[in-house]
Amino acid sequence: QVQLVESGGGLVQTGGSLRLSCAATGRSVSIYNMGWFRQAPGKEREFAAGIARSGVISYADSVKGRATISRDNAKNTVYLQMDSLKPEDTAVYYCSADRTPLYSASSDPVSYEYWGQGTQVTVSS
Repeated sequence: QVQLVESGGGLVQTGGSLRLSCAATGRSVSIYNMGWFRQAPGKEREFAAGIARSGVISYADSVKGRATISRDNAKNTVYLQMDSLKPEDTAVYYCSADRTPLYSASSDPVSYEYWGQGTQVTVSS
């Protein structure tokens, strides 16, 4: 199985940028569909971005145009670059892995078997 560790969160002003990293150990990220989810206080966990084994990339409408997901197989790491951050982007961001052979990464958190511990992103206004 794969273990996931997120990093890169922090406090940033509105309009700023952050790059979140998800370092994997145990198995290669290339064999999983990888997803980034986020959860704000009092809200359900929601899909932000995903990259499938096939390389197909998908984004939630809420981050489209401001987020870039990428995968570095040599470093066994998945990244989420977030630009033009808004206060509503404040949440704990989680990395996840799914072995289901889907063409694109699922936006349903139930589909993912493996999760990291999360990294806090706080955007001040």
